[in-house]
Amino acid sequence: MQERSERTRRKLVHAGAELFNRNGYANATLGDIAGAAGVTKGALYFHFASKDELAEAVQQRGITMLNDSVRSLRERGVPPLQALVDITHWLARTLHEEPAIPASFRITKECSGLRPPVTDFHRAWIAAVCGLLRQARDAGELHGKNRWESAESLVAAAACGIEVMAGTGMPYGELRRRVAALWTLLLPSLVPAGRESGYRTSAPDTAAELTASCP
Repeated sequence: MQERSERTRRKLVHAGAELFNRNGYANATLGDIAGAAGVTKGALYFHFASKDELAEAVQQRGITMLNDSVRSLRERGVPPLQALVDITHWLARTLHEEPAIPASFRITKECSGLRPPVTDFHRAWIAAVCGLLRQARDAGELHGKNRWESAESLVAAAACGIEVMAGTGMPYGELRRRVAALWTLLLPSLVPAGRESGYRTSAPDTAAELTASCP
């Protein structure tokens, strides 16, 4: 019984992510989400008392996926700066393949100021990016020529721009090439001269290298 309940909850979160991403928070109705999940509206209310609760669950899934992917990269010994490059490629891919990620960005933007902030995926993304950049600094991967605030602001702005480009409908292949080109420009300004060649700017060869297991 508990396993069936968890399956239903996962279906609802997935359907909610798809409809929040496709139609926006305001236009996605609980009835449509229940229908897309193949469950009754009563079953939806058993798991989520309101659309806000479901939107919160979608963002929590997005954050879990993000944090699990960062942790997986670091546990496999990927250096912080390379992990940062790889997590931006993870974002480019999941913005096209996993509805919870673009939906989380959209919910955050559309609900800003409309309800008390609980989960903010945009803030979580910036925190993950800046956290890896700080680890790279502490590991001695970055040179000290730039002020830390300038380097952090530049990388954070570039990382957030990936979601903006994806939002234009850019195909994944082009987005992936642009992320690689972005790092080709950024790395020489972040690392000591000549060391940029030690980092891969393209996406990892296999999706498995970017994916951590998620519930």
